[in-house]
Amino acid sequence: MGERILLVDDEEGIRTVLRISLSDRGYEVFTAENGEQALDIFREKSPSIVLTDIKMPGMDGLQLLEVIKRESPDTEVIMITGHGDMDLAIKSLKHQATDFITKPINDDILEIALNRARERMFMRNQLRAYTENLENLVLEKSQRLVELERQMAVGQAVEGLSAAIRDIAGDLDQGATGIRYFNEMPCYVSIHNRDLKIIAINQLYTKRLGGLVGGDSWQIYKRPLHQVQDCPANKTFQSGTGQRSREVVRYQTGEEVPVIVHTAPIRNSKSQVELVLEIAADVTEIERLQEELRTTRQHYQQLFDEVPCYISVQDREFRMTAVNRRFKEDFGETIGTHCYEAYKFRSEPCNECPVARTFEDGKSHHSEMTVVSKTGKKYTVLVWTAPIRNTYGDIIQVMEMMTNITEIRQLQDHLSTLGLLIGSLSHGIKGLLTGLDGGMYLLGSGFARENEEQIKRGWDSVKLMVERIRRMVLDILYYAKKRELQLEKVDIFSFAGELAMTMEQKAGSHGIRFVNELNPVLGEFEVDAGAVRSALINILENALDACLEDKQKDDHQITFNVMDNEDSILFEVTDNGIGMDIETKENLFTLFFSTKGKSGTGLGLFISNKVVEQHGGRIEVQSEPRKGTQFRIRMPKRLPDSAKSTKSR
Repeated sequence: MGERILLVDDEEGIRTVLRISLSDRGYEVFTAENGEQALDIFREKSPSIVLTDIKMPGMDGLQLLEVIKRESPDTEVIMITGHGDMDLAIKSLKHQATDFITKPINDDILEIALNRARERMFMRNQLRAYTENLENLVLEKSQRLVELERQMAVGQAVEGLSAAIRDIAGDLDQGATGIRYFNEMPCYVSIHNRDLKIIAINQLYTKRLGGLVGGDSWQIYKRPLHQVQDCPANKTFQSGTGQRSREVVRYQTGEEVPVIVHTAPIRNSKSQVELVLEIAADVTEIERLQEELRTTRQHYQQLFDEVPCYISVQDREFRMTAVNRRFKEDFGETIGTHCYEAYKFRSEPCNECPVARTFEDGKSHHSEMTVVSKTGKKYTVLVWTAPIRNTYGDIIQVMEMMTNITEIRQLQDHLSTLGLLIGSLSHGIKGLLTGLDGGMYLLGSGFARENEEQIKRGWDSVKLMVERIRRMVLDILYYAKKRELQLEKVDIFSFAGELAMTMEQKAGSHGIRFVNELNPVLGEFEVDAGAVRSALINILENALDACLEDKQKDDHQITFNVMDNEDSILFEVTDNGIGMDIETKENLFTLFFSTKGKSGTGLGLFISNKVVEQHGGRIEVQSEPRKGTQFRIRMPKRLPDSAKSTKSR
């Protein structure tokens, strides 16, 4: 990744753990223990992301956020809060914080927040580049359009030039020296007398059409024989007024070119038309430029419509002058409507409007807001703005781009809520287990004198059950917080046999055969027995559910095999249940993905996969709809050093 990140927290332990975690992700990490020290580092190192605690002695996180946003609006700031600081967290979002995460910090939620910060930086850079390219394109086309309009304005200038030509015509008796003033004109200029003869031409005329002084006025035009004298110059002599027409001329090369011809009468002192000024402009280049401009506009419109976000262009009254296709699909035809009416259903502009701020300072701004579609559905969006300037550099409009992040926010809320729920449940269950331990102790003491040996065995059994329940509670927390593995050497045959006995009874109660093929000399492997037991139980129960869901077969079977493969152990769980389609198979280990409707949480197989990966193993799945599924769980007998070094965060 390579981005610089500044980590600010007054607790040294949190700084140390997060610095290691962020460095492992590829960030260049700087740390500070308070807001004042953080500002010094920020001004020196210019990190792109700041991760700061919201409560600190001296300058707190909110004050640090305000200073950073004032000095560097594009810096992404993620706040760290406690569960009781939600008001402060929400307040930080109003001050343009990128996101907030709660303590204890979950690695997955931290990764989501960092990904969101990088996505904002990427989109902002893309928008800036897109805006610069668009401005350059508009400037280039504007310059060419100005040139086009200049050429088209020749006809309007003819009438004004006719007065000057009248004076020049007076000089014709002295050798027509006045014609030199037309040699620089970018069109074909000629002067005709009443005999319809050409008496003067400019240099461009000579170069393209030939030295035709003394020739007929109609000589350059492609016309039928009976219309040859009905040329623009003759019409002007007959009517006494200027003419405008489209003609075709022949170059000296034989090429035929369309032109626009303007004529103007040149009168003598008696107001009689004595000469005619004729100016012809080649329209081939004009038409080519017009076609190129149309093509460019089409390409621009296509790009505008296909951008995968909502784009609108707004004037100073916040009226939308253009929107792309995706905007129309979700918010309707809103051209001419105020933006705050179109997707906020407000009667007045929003406070802290990024479009208004761009009009004020000419800079790009961004924010997060909630908008409402034409169907009444609410979306959470990230907003970026960019100024659109005219040729004089004045801001005439602002482009606003919105990215829909509703699903990301919903997933984040889901993770946060479920994490809090499981955390609360685990603490409550641990409290109950503590009470159970005390009660069992009293019970054992009370009956010791009657049958001490029997009560001791019962007490040992209860203690074993309590320990297993405690491990199950810790396993539930795998998805939210990694914990250190409790490694031990375990006999594989005994471990697998216990699993087989548990599942054989459960499968038998549903009329499903459970077959296991275990080798007594499999040896030992080094694992967190409780975690791996829970992972394999999840997979075995998934096989049981697949058989129960299959209503097309009367005979169902689950096979559980364990095989030694040199340095690894292979567990195989095979069923002939309902099987899986491609989509289900691809999302099998995705958090919260479940095909069981409300009866499933989407946690079981996700946790199993996490446990196996943490042990340096992997899970392979083969499945066909209506035929069945096979899980192959391959785990090393000795854990890699990378797995042994896993610590809780």
